[in-house]
Amino acid sequence: MSQNIPLAERLRPRNLDEYIGQEHILGIGKPLRKALDANLVPSMILWGPPGVGKTTLALMLAEITKRQFYALSAISAGVKDLREIINKPSGLFPPILFIDEIHRFNKSQQDALLAGVEKGNVTLIGATTENPSFEVNAALLSRCQVYVLESFGVKEMNEILNRAIVKDVILKDLSIKIESTDSLFRISGGDGRKLINLLELVVNAQMGESEITVADEVVEQIVQKNLARYDKSGEQHYDIISAFIKSMRGSDPNAALYWMARMIVAGEDPTFIARRMLILASEDIGNANPTALILANTCMDAVQKIGYPECRIILSQTAIYLANSPKSNASYVAIDKAMSIAEQTAHLPVPIALRNAPTKLMKEIGYGKNYKYSHDFEGNFAKQNFMPDELEGQVLFEPGLNPKENEWRKRLASLWDNWYKY
Repeated sequence: MSQNIPLAERLRPRNLDEYIGQEHILGIGKPLRKALDANLVPSMILWGPPGVGKTTLALMLAEITKRQFYALSAISAGVKDLREIINKPSGLFPPILFIDEIHRFNKSQQDALLAGVEKGNVTLIGATTENPSFEVNAALLSRCQVYVLESFGVKEMNEILNRAIVKDVILKDLSIKIESTDSLFRISGGDGRKLINLLELVVNAQMGESEITVADEVVEQIVQKNLARYDKSGEQHYDIISAFIKSMRGSDPNAALYWMARMIVAGEDPTFIARRMLILASEDIGNANPTALILANTCMDAVQKIGYPECRIILSQTAIYLANSPKSNASYVAIDKAMSIAEQTAHLPVPIALRNAPTKLMKEIGYGKNYKYSHDFEGNFAKQNFMPDELEGQVLFEPGLNPKENEWRKRLASLWDNWYKY
């Protein structure tokens, strides 16, 4: 009977002692562990790449807290399925409703789910590989804790591998020799389920031999014949989108089109492609060509309205435009620098001259005093300090080296000659 059950399912952890990784949320004293220790399971979204234990964690939470457990896939479930579960009578504690790929739920489905969560009919555990800020509506998201699950590192991958060989009911009786794991870990890419599936593939290919060898050359020879061209939820999903972004950043429209085509023919969600271009338009082009952000945003809107196959033309046009645009990450660098300084200086007061003075008392104690209204001065500019006194002269934005931002650098140098040089 066990031989018919996939290795990944046979190895699925049943308790916290068997669960590998995610110490940042499940370690002693960590947020989710504290909730579990108190037998309190909040509605939550588990966000992370494939194969890091999202489904396993949901099952385990239900087992530990002795809750009823229902599971639906957002790919196949509808509002009717949701309501059937939400309206079922429950005991002292609401059942756990696990929604896999919750980012695929449309607005009406999410609204139906929201009603059940608000009334306490169910405790929601949603799993997603996509940023929930983009894919889950704000009302539902505000009622859920978001826990970020991380890809497995070498330490966790070794633990998974050793557990499979030592604990599995079938593998423990085989003579398995581990010679090297670099290829196994590299191809798995931090995906625990993929690691287990690859191990099973390697073992099955050598079944019947006196000794089964796990070594880089063996793994590559066996796996090469079985790797899928493109797995939308696996390693190549992330590798190909990375190549696509890097090609546009590197001003190569041909490579950008190739990697986009790879995603399109594999059935990738077009809004995913458009959203990544929208991010790149600001992160990598920015004010070197502000129109890039407008075009990318229009592309996102058009793709959502039109869909495949016609939207491929809009995606192509936008990718070519972004690849050919001048590049600047000055805005990206500036906000990260500003946030870093802000975290360290949040105690600094707003200068008196910059404070709002809506009441007579505030005016009397000096709020707004000595503020220079820019439009009262020549060129609509009056030199004054707009930072906390302790940060006067702090430069956060360094214009990029491109025609548009060179113009800005020249203007800033004329206004703030002690900060910017041209």
